Amino acid sequence: MGRFATGVTVVSFMREGAPAGMTVNAFMSVSMSPPLVLVSVRRESNFNEHVRAGTRYGVNILTNAQQQVGGQFASAAARECAGGFSMQDDTPLLRDSLAHVIARVVDIYPAGDHLLYVGEVETLLLGEEAKPLIFFTGRYKHIEADEPSMEWNATDDW
Repeated sequence: MGRFATGVTVVSFMREGAPAGMTVNAFMSVSMSPPLVLVSVRRESNFNEHVRAGTRYGVNILTNAQQQVGGQFASAAARECAGGFSMQDDTPLLRDSLAHVIARVVDIYPAGDHLLYVGEVETLLLGEEAKPLIFFTGRYKHIEADEPSMEWNATDDW
Protein backbone atom coordinates (compact mmCIF):
# COMPACT_ATOMS: atom_id res chain seq x y z
CA MET A 1 0.00 0.00 0.00
CA GLY A 2 3.05 2.24 0.26
CA ARG A 3 2.85 2.69 -3.52
CA PHE A 4 -0.45 4.56 -3.11
CA ALA A 5 0.30 8.26 -2.63
CA THR A 6 -1.88 9.93 -0.01
CA GLY A 7 -2.24 13.31 1.57
CA VAL A 8 -1.13 13.77 5.17
CA THR A 9 -3.48 14.87 7.95
CA VAL A 10 -3.29 15.36 11.67
CA VAL A 11 -6.50 14.25 13.35
CA SER A 12 -7.03 16.44 16.40
CA PHE A 13 -9.20 15.84 19.44
CA MET A 14 -9.53 16.72 23.11
CA ARG A 15 -7.68 14.45 25.54
CA GLU A 16 -8.42 15.02 29.21
CA GLY A 17 -9.19 18.70 28.55
CA ALA A 18 -6.11 19.37 26.41
CA PRO A 19 -5.63 19.38 22.61
CA ALA A 20 -4.03 16.27 21.15
CA GLY A 21 -3.42 14.95 17.68
CA MET A 22 -2.04 12.09 15.61
CA THR A 23 -0.76 11.89 12.06
CA VAL A 24 -3.10 9.94 9.79
CA ASN A 25 -2.87 9.30 6.07
CA ALA A 26 -5.89 6.96 6.00
CA PHE A 27 -8.52 9.68 5.55
CA MET A 28 -11.19 9.90 2.88
CA SER A 29 -14.46 11.45 1.84
CA VAL A 30 -17.35 8.97 2.13
CA SER A 31 -20.50 10.83 1.09
CA MET A 32 -21.59 14.23 -0.19
CA SER A 33 -25.16 13.98 1.13
CA PRO A 34 -24.93 13.88 4.05
CA PRO A 35 -21.30 15.06 4.08
CA LEU A 36 -19.33 12.19 5.66
CA VAL A 37 -15.60 11.53 6.09
CA LEU A 38 -13.68 8.54 7.45
CA VAL A 39 -10.44 8.09 9.38
CA SER A 40 -8.84 4.71 10.07
CA VAL A 41 -7.22 4.39 13.52
CA ARG A 42 -5.16 1.54 15.00
CA ARG A 43 -6.98 -0.27 17.80
CA GLU A 44 -4.03 0.42 20.15
CA SER A 45 -4.31 4.20 19.71
CA ASN A 46 -5.36 6.22 22.75
CA PHE A 47 -7.58 8.20 20.34
CA ASN A 48 -10.09 5.37 20.86
CA GLU A 49 -10.31 6.13 24.59
CA HIS A 50 -11.27 9.77 23.97
CA VAL A 51 -13.31 9.79 20.76
CA ARG A 52 -16.62 7.97 20.71
CA ALA A 53 -19.96 8.27 18.91
CA GLY A 54 -21.13 11.87 19.17
CA THR A 55 -17.61 13.25 19.79
CA ARG A 56 -16.12 15.90 17.50
CA TYR A 57 -12.67 15.58 15.95
CA GLY A 58 -10.72 17.76 13.55
CA VAL A 59 -8.92 16.76 10.38
CA ASN A 60 -6.07 19.11 9.52
CA ILE A 61 -4.82 18.68 5.94
CA LEU A 62 -1.12 19.50 5.97
CA THR A 63 0.83 21.68 3.54
CA ASN A 64 4.30 20.75 2.35
CA ALA A 65 5.62 23.39 4.78
CA GLN A 66 4.20 21.32 7.68
CA GLN A 67 6.36 18.22 7.22
CA GLN A 68 7.84 18.71 10.69
CA VAL A 69 4.33 18.91 12.16
CA GLY A 70 3.41 15.61 10.48
CA GLY A 71 6.52 14.00 11.95
CA GLN A 72 5.86 15.45 15.39
CA PHE A 73 2.35 14.02 15.61
CA ALA A 74 3.47 10.64 14.26
CA SER A 75 5.40 10.21 17.52
CA ALA A 76 3.36 8.96 20.48
CA ALA A 77 5.40 11.15 22.84
CA ALA A 78 4.39 14.35 21.03
CA ARG A 79 0.70 13.70 20.58
CA GLU A 80 -0.20 15.82 23.58
CA CYS A 81 1.70 18.91 22.41
CA ALA A 82 -0.64 21.91 22.66
CA GLY A 83 1.52 24.25 20.57
CA GLY A 84 0.09 25.45 17.28
CA PHE A 85 -3.56 24.69 18.04
CA SER A 86 -6.48 27.08 17.86
CA MET A 87 -10.01 26.17 18.93
CA GLN A 88 -13.12 26.12 16.73
CA ASP A 89 -16.42 24.66 17.98
CA ASP A 90 -14.60 23.11 20.99
CA THR A 91 -12.31 21.26 18.55
CA PRO A 92 -8.54 21.85 18.36
CA LEU A 93 -7.24 22.71 14.88
CA LEU A 94 -3.65 23.14 13.71
CA ARG A 95 -2.81 26.63 12.52
CA ASP A 96 -1.59 27.15 8.94
CA SER A 97 -3.09 23.93 7.55
CA LEU A 98 -4.32 23.69 3.96
CA ALA A 99 -7.86 22.92 5.16
CA HIS A 100 -9.71 21.85 8.30
CA VAL A 101 -12.66 19.53 8.68
CA ILE A 102 -14.62 19.33 11.90
CA ALA A 103 -16.69 16.14 12.05
CA ARG A 104 -18.89 14.48 14.65
CA VAL A 105 -18.58 10.69 14.94
CA VAL A 106 -21.73 8.97 13.71
CA ASP A 107 -20.44 5.39 13.36
CA ILE A 108 -17.42 3.30 14.37
CA TYR A 109 -16.70 0.06 12.52
CA PRO A 110 -14.16 -2.63 13.45
CA ALA A 111 -11.84 -3.52 10.55
CA GLY A 112 -9.03 -5.93 11.41
CA ASP A 113 -6.45 -4.17 13.61
CA HIS A 114 -8.10 -0.77 13.01
CA LEU A 115 -11.34 1.05 13.80
CA LEU A 116 -13.04 3.11 11.09
CA TYR A 117 -14.49 6.39 12.36
CA VAL A 118 -17.21 7.84 10.13
CA GLY A 119 -17.89 11.46 10.93
CA GLU A 120 -20.52 13.87 9.67
CA VAL A 121 -18.87 17.09 8.56
CA GLU A 122 -20.08 20.05 10.60
CA THR A 123 -17.51 22.65 9.49
CA LEU A 124 -15.09 23.00 6.58
CA LEU A 125 -12.46 25.75 6.72
CA LEU A 126 -10.01 26.54 3.94
CA GLY A 127 -6.54 27.87 4.70
CA GLU A 128 -4.22 29.78 2.41
CA GLU A 129 -3.59 28.16 -0.97
CA ALA A 130 -0.48 25.98 -0.77
CA LYS A 131 0.88 22.67 -2.00
CA PRO A 132 -0.18 19.60 0.02
CA LEU A 133 2.19 17.30 1.88
CA ILE A 134 2.20 13.81 0.34
CA PHE A 135 3.11 10.41 1.83
CA PHE A 136 4.53 7.84 -0.58
CA THR A 137 6.73 4.73 -0.10
CA GLY A 138 7.07 5.41 3.62
CA ARG A 139 8.32 8.99 3.23
CA TYR A 140 6.96 12.51 2.96
CA LYS A 141 7.04 13.90 -0.57
CA HIS A 142 6.39 17.29 -2.14
CA ILE A 143 4.43 17.93 -5.31
CA GLU A 144 6.67 19.44 -7.96
CA ALA A 145 4.39 18.99 -10.98
CA ASP A 146 3.76 21.73 -13.50
CA GLU A 147 0.32 23.28 -13.66
CA PRO A 148 -1.90 21.35 -16.11
CA SER A 149 -2.41 22.99 -19.49
CA MET A 150 -6.04 21.91 -19.67
CA GLU A 151 -8.74 21.01 -17.19
CA TRP A 152 -10.26 17.56 -16.98
CA ASN A 153 -13.87 17.11 -15.94
CA ALA A 154 -14.80 13.84 -14.22
CA THR A 155 -17.81 13.57 -16.54
CA ASP A 156 -15.64 13.75 -19.70
CA ASP A 157 -15.07 10.58 -21.67
CA TRP A 158 -11.62 9.03 -21.52
